[in-house]
Amino acid sequence: MPQESPWENQARLEGLMEQYGSSLLRMCALYLRDAYLAQDAVQETFLKAYRRIHNFRGDSSEKTWLTAIAMNVCRDMLRKPWHRHQSRMNLDALPEQPAPFAFPDDTVLTQVMSLPEKYRALILLRYYQGMKNKEIACALQLSEGKVRSRLNRANSILKDRLKEWYYDEDQ
Repeated sequence: MPQESPWENQARLEGLMEQYGSSLLRMCALYLRDAYLAQDAVQETFLKAYRRIHNFRGDSSEKTWLTAIAMNVCRDMLRKPWHRHQSRMNLDALPEQPAPFAFPDDTVLTQVMSLPEKYRALILLRYYQGMKNKEIACALQLSEGKVRSRLNRANSILKDRLKEWYYDEDQ
């Protein structure tokens, strides 16, 4: 298979940026809790994608591939010593986009963001990005069984934490 030229790679990347840029930005902002850091993370994601675009084999969707890169970039950013001292949640700079779920306050988001990273990432990918378990497994390099069990555990934790917040018809 002939290698794409740099111009073809650039055009392909521009298409990916147009298609997935906003959704990656919002996911990174939720994950990092800061819109400005999210912009850096998305920029780094697309730089890495551009450098590796010739390695993309199509084993997963482009969305899954970009999401995996973005999640790794976010994790790397959170590991940096200066970030550990930041406890802000600056999402003001995000472009407005209709939320997939409408909540009267930020209680759910606060509880999702307080989950341990291994659960938070799954919740964001599943319910915010709308990814299927197989895609999540591919993006996070986990087995589908591990994804299912962690999602069940994350949902259980959230259900316990939010039991006073929502009305449960089974009560």
